[in-house]
Amino acid sequence: MIQLPEIEYRVLQGLLTASPRSTAALAGELSLDQSRVHAACLALAGRELVTLEERGFREVAEEEASEVAGGRPLPERRIIEALERLGGQAGLAEVAATSGLDPQAVGQTLRWLKAKGWTAQEGRELALTDRGRVALVAWGQDELLLAELARRGAPASEEELTGAGIVVAEALELLTKRKGLVRVKNRTERLVSLTVRGRALTPADLVLRRQVNLVTPEMLQDGSWREVDFRPYDVTLGTARVHPGKQHPLRRIFAETRRVFLEMGFSEIVSPLVESSFWDFDALFQPQDHPAREMQDTFYVQRPARTELPDPAYVAEVGRTHEHGGKTGSVGWRYRWNPELASRPVLRTHSTAATVRGLASDPHAPRKIFLVGQVFRRETVDYKHLPVFHQVDGVVIDEKASFAMLLGILDAFYRKMGFARFQFRPAFFPYTEPSVEIFVWLEERKDWVEMGGAGVFRPEVTEPTGCHHPVLAWGLGLERLAMLRFGLKDIRDLYLADIDWLKGAPLCR
Repeated sequence: MIQLPEIEYRVLQGLLTASPRSTAALAGELSLDQSRVHAACLALAGRELVTLEERGFREVAEEEASEVAGGRPLPERRIIEALERLGGQAGLAEVAATSGLDPQAVGQTLRWLKAKGWTAQEGRELALTDRGRVALVAWGQDELLLAELARRGAPASEEELTGAGIVVAEALELLTKRKGLVRVKNRTERLVSLTVRGRALTPADLVLRRQVNLVTPEMLQDGSWREVDFRPYDVTLGTARVHPGKQHPLRRIFAETRRVFLEMGFSEIVSPLVESSFWDFDALFQPQDHPAREMQDTFYVQRPARTELPDPAYVAEVGRTHEHGGKTGSVGWRYRWNPELASRPVLRTHSTAATVRGLASDPHAPRKIFLVGQVFRRETVDYKHLPVFHQVDGVVIDEKASFAMLLGILDAFYRKMGFARFQFRPAFFPYTEPSVEIFVWLEERKDWVEMGGAGVFRPEVTEPTGCHHPVLAWGLGLERLAMLRFGLKDIRDLYLADIDWLKGAPLCR
């Protein structure tokens, strides 16, 4: 006699009637979760009563939105049946009307009629061939497979379909070339079989031993606790995945970015998405003939046609700086600065437009400010570029600020965001000197990805604001950072409604 807990008892009873069985079939028969049945099988294997093995197989399922779902005939069959009713030959428009298909569907089906050899076409006329007449009474393997799936109302393995008399390889050769009819998935099946010792048992040899989770007062009073087993807890067992409500992963990156800079003592500022060209370009000493200001690179706003400029004295000083360097000691860009061009509204191309606003509003040291926000550029969309994306920009105003301090801030930011492998490379920007670009290693593509730029503001930027101290500045892309953090190969995936990915994205790293 063998005493067994309830689930092991029920599983072994089921196996005594038929072995081998799949754990999925046993779970369905016993109305139990498959993980519990699998755990019971492992326990029985430990008693050397059963063995477990895994078998891979391919499963074929009907696409629910398919034009032939639920047993509806393929469009080519409807066409040859229509041709038979029309005497074996007819025009395409007449075939469409008789078959109930729209003309576009008939046109799309001609390639399959030709591939199967069911019709011949001459101009706008279709005619049944001998193979087409045979097909009227003998269904093809692809149709038989679809009919079998419709009859079952559920996916089927290739083995099950073969058992139904279908030449599966021939059927799938036709069906998998057509979109939206069937899908084929690789599956794994766990098979449980009785051992020699297990086969020697009979149902009468099995005794059910009750299992409980807790000792009750009644069990203590009547002594029945001596006749039960206390159910063990296996913390290694798989469970149903739980997907709690959570922020979008990209929003979490924004929140983490804010937290990092707030922890480093920065103050957050805000700024409008529609900026004047003055703040976006001119205040940053970007010449008015710079290629970045062309319409192929920047989104200009049609209405309003002009925006108000800030304090006239500040605007005039910026203009003089462009023309001949003003009071900065620079020679400027040596052109006639045009305030009309500076007043043109644009969708801000970088959030540095916000930080230079912040600098001009209060240029006194010491001060540390940052902004997280959207920016807009006419970028060619690819795996690491988008026309709308987010940046974190910041500036540090300090009489002791240095380029080494800037690199230290960037190093601290990326390390706090979970990155260890990054590079600083020399770069050029019209408004910083020295300047640097930051690159982070993308393991999936074996490539360095540029994250943004940084540098020390030139006197041509700071002096017109009334700031006479060094100013450190940076602008860093956040979508690329999120792409790296979440292991995405394409930045566009951040904005796709991929529910499976959103559910599985980790809440913490």
